[in-house]
Amino acid sequence: MSRALTVSDTVVVGVEPDVVYAALSDVRQMGRWSPENTGAELADPGAPIGVGTVFVGTNRRGRARWHTRCVVTAADPGRRFAFDVRAWGPGRRLLPVRVASWEYTFEPAVGGTLVTETWLDGRTGWPDWTASVFDRVATGRDSFATFQRGNIRRTLDRLKRELEWERGREQAPQDRTDDAS
Repeated sequence: MSRALTVSDTVVVGVEPDVVYAALSDVRQMGRWSPENTGAELADPGAPIGVGTVFVGTNRRGRARWHTRCVVTAADPGRRFAFDVRAWGPGRRLLPVRVASWEYTFEPAVGGTLVTETWLDGRTGWPDWTASVFDRVATGRDSFATFQRGNIRRTLDRLKRELEWERGREQAPQDRTDDAS
């Protein structure tokens, strides 16, 4: 039996596609929503984030900490944002290894934007039995696909909650006090 190499989930977020894109494409902010990622450093912090942008992600799972070097592969504002994880390591010395790809798509929907988050396992050359043993040790689950289903769901739920809360805060009438002088 071959393992699942792709996991996706969706949510409707009550804001426009450009707003969701702007949030997710600022990879330094991903730690606000992801259960594992704690942020990112851009190779060139002053440059706009676009195709070819390189960043180093910081991550944690329990007591484990690691870094990933990633390259943006799609940056179509309001429509699609994607990146490949091309190196991994417990510190700043990263081993070149294709770990995964992540993709976010944005479609107008009733009530806001349909956001789809997709994880693609980059370990396509690994035999299933090797991946299965590694996955159980690394995640405590039967597979990375099972593990990522939960991570994606939590990320999308947190993203929705935060962006809708921010939108509500922006649209709330400002308290006005009349000076009775």
